[in-house]
Amino acid sequence: MLLVPGMSELPFAQRLADTGYCNVVMVDIIEGLPQGKGLDMLQTGAITGSDSHVIGTNSYEETANSDIVIITSGVPENGHEP
Repeated sequence: MLLVPGMSELPFAQRLADTGYCNVVMVDIIEGLPQGKGLDMLQTGAITGSDSHVIGTNSYEETANSDIVIITSGVPENGHEP
């Protein structure tokens, strides 16, 4: 499973990881952001009983052979939106 996380997609990624049905790879252009979020999700597996592998990365190399791909995109909020 490949998921490109925005803030609204993080609960979805967490839920996927919690189920243990698939591994989750999160890709983001911001250095260190997906790695930190992935590590947080991976560590919750001890609480939820999940054995999913969660990876955060800044390149698409980790996504090789993914069966399902979910890509989201958008513009960061700038405080000037209604």
